Amino acid sequence: MLVLWCPDWPVVAAAATEAVSVTQPAAVFSANRVVACNAVARRGGVRRGMRRREAQSNCPELAVFTADDGRDARLFEAVARAVEGLVVGVEVVRPGLVAVPVAGAAGYFGGEHALVERLVDEVSAAAGVECQVGVAEGLFAATLAARRGEFVEPGRVAEFLATLPITELDQPGADRAELVDLLRRLGLRTLGAFADLPERDVANRFGTTGIFAHRLARGRSERPPLRRRPPPELTLTEEFDPVVERVDVAAFLAKNLATRFCTGLAGHGLACTRLGIYAVTEEGEHLGRVWRCADPLTPTGVADRVRWQFEGWLRAAPGRRPTSGVVRLRLEPEETVEGRSLQLDLWQNGGSEEEDERAARAFVRVQGLLGPEGVVTPLLDGGRDPAGRVRLVPWGDPREHTTPPDATWPGRLPAPSPATVLDRPVPAQVFDADGAAVGITAREQVTAPPAHLSIAGGGRRDVVGWAGPWPAVADRRRPGPQRARLQLLLAGVRDEPPEAVLVHCAGTENPLWTVEGVYD
Repeated sequence: MLVLWCPDWPVVAAAATEAVSVTQPAAVFSANRVVACNAVARRGGVRRGMRRREAQSNCPELAVFTADDGRDARLFEAVARAVEGLVVGVEVVRPGLVAVPVAGAAGYFGGEHALVERLVDEVSAAAGVECQVGVAEGLFAATLAARRGEFVEPGRVAEFLATLPITELDQPGADRAELVDLLRRLGLRTLGAFADLPERDVANRFGTTGIFAHRLARGRSERPPLRRRPPPELTLTEEFDPVVERVDVAAFLAKNLATRFCTGLAGHGLACTRLGIYAVTEEGEHLGRVWRCADPLTPTGVADRVRWQFEGWLRAAPGRRPTSGVVRLRLEPEETVEGRSLQLDLWQNGGSEEEDERAARAFVRVQGLLGPEGVVTPLLDGGRDPAGRVRLVPWGDPREHTTPPDATWPGRLPAPSPATVLDRPVPAQVFDADGAAVGITAREQVTAPPAHLSIAGGGRRDVVGWAGPWPAVADRRRPGPQRARLQLLLAGVRDEPPEAVLVHCAGTENPLWTVEGVYD
C-alpha cells in the first residue's frame, strides 16, 4: 500500500481559502481547541488539543481558522485528482490522506521510488501543496511510513513499528485515546512492547478495541480479510429530478440515502469500510471516488462522505467542475466486514453511535453560540465537601480527575452522599426538645440532640432521626468558627414520607445553620 499524506491539511486548506501566507503561524480550532496547526505554529508553542487562549498566548501572531470538513474535502479533490491521473484505484482515507495499491503502478513507472517522485511532482504542480509518501504493507503501517517518508520492505513491518511510540495508535478518527492513555500508564511505551503481549491476555483485559489495536501493533490488518463478495443488490442507486446542482441539496438527500444504504447492509449482517461514490451528470459526465474508513461506516459517516464528495465536485475550480447537475448517484460497498463490528454495547439501553454523534454535534453547535462553558458534564472528583467534589467539565475537554476521589480524605462526609446538592445553601435553624438553638462545641459535638428544624423561616419540622456531627474542616489549625455537618431525618408532612437532609453548622455561639443537600 502506498499512502500520500499532505501534512496539516486542515490548516493548508483554510489558509488557501483565506489567502494567508504559508509562512504565518496558523491553527484550526473546533470547540475552542486546536485540532490542527502548521509547523510555524508548533515552533511557537502551539499544540493539538490546546485551548485557544493558551495557543494565542504562546503565539500572539497566530492566524485562527474554524474547522470545516466540507472545505477540507473540496480543496483536497484537486490532490486526489492529481494522484488519480497517474495511479488507478485511488482511495481517500480522509481529506489530506490518500492510499493506492502500489504493485501495478510501481512496475509501470519503473519502481516504487520512480513512482513516488512522479506523484510528488504531479501533486505539487497540479495542487500546489507539499506532500510526503510512504510505502508499507497495510494502511496503518503505510500511514506511519508516510509521516516519516519511509519505504518499509515486505515482511519488515513489525520491525518498523516496534520502536514507534504507543501514541501512534490514536490516529484521527480512530478514537483510541483512552486505550493509549491506559497502555502508557501500564508502562507500555512503544508499539513493540504492546505487540509482545499475548493476544489472549489483550482480549481479556482490553476487549475488542484492544484486539484491533494489538493487530495493528503487530503489523497486521485491523481485521482479517472478508472473502465474501457483497451481494449486488446492496448497491444503492438514486435518480434525481430535478438535477442536483447545490451542495446543501446533496447533503439533505444524502441523509436518507445513507440510512437506506446502511440498513440494506445490516440486513445481510455486513458493514461497509470502503465506500464507492459514483455520479452521472445531465451531460453524461461520469464522476467517481472511493473512500476508505478504518472503522465500519455509520449512516452519519456515509452521509458526511457523500457531502464532502459533492463539495469537491460541485465547488471545484472552473474547468474542473461538472458542466451540469447530477442526475444519478450510486453508493457501492467496495469492501465490507461482518456486521458484529457495529454491535452495540449491552448497557447503551437502545442507544446508537449515530445518536451519540448527533448529540455531540449539537453540543458543539451550542458551544459555538454560548462559548465552551455553555455545555458541561459533571465529574465526581476528590474532596471533603459534597458540593466541592462535583466538577463541571466543558464538553470536549478531557474528563480527568484533578484529585484522587478514592483517597482517605479525613473529615469527608461518609456514605451515602446526598442525591441533590444545592447550588446555594438554604438558611435554617435547628432546635432541641426545649426549643433552644443547637450549636457545635469546641470539640465538634452538638450542644443538645436536635429535635426540630426550620428551613428558611418556615414552620418547625420534627427530627425523627439524626447522624453526626462530622467536622467540615479537617485542618484544625485553620482559623475560623467550628464547622460540622449532620444528617437529619425529618418527619413527613401529612401523607408524605419522611425526608432526609444534610445540614451544615458554623459557629459555637449564635450558630449559622444551612441546608446543603437532600437525600432520596
